[in-house]
Amino acid sequence: MAPSSGQIVAPTIPLVETVDTETFEALVAEALDALPAELGDLMDNVAVLVADSTDRTDMGSLLGLYEGVPLTHRENYGGGGAVLPDRIVLYRETLCGVCNDLDELRRQIGVTVVHEVAHHFGIDDDRLQELGWA
Repeated sequence: MAPSSGQIVAPTIPLVETVDTETFEALVAEALDALPAELGDLMDNVAVLVADSTDRTDMGSLLGLYEGVPLTHRENYGGGGAVLPDRIVLYRETLCGVCNDLDELRRQIGVTVVHEVAHHFGIDDDRLQELGWA
């Protein structure tokens, strides 16, 4: 059926089915394992978590989130007491929703992991954009 009165109809593109949590976590582990060992060795007090989606409405279609104190800003980090780990959260449903197939999902998880780990090392979004990791 042709669009009427100048309406543009966007083609529908089947996106990857939302993979189950176990499969998604395996893809995240694969992406973390792909980081250079030297980089992994430098990561300090950071937990990588998976959430189905964000419950914050101000985050929109966020793929991942780093929450914590970047290594470049850790002067007197924790003040000698126990410190909760920084957190990197990857949003399963959002990531699945922007990918066309499992291979694209695997690549996008890898990009998102690198992006959020870079924040842990103090690299901001502007620099990540310049480097092609935004």
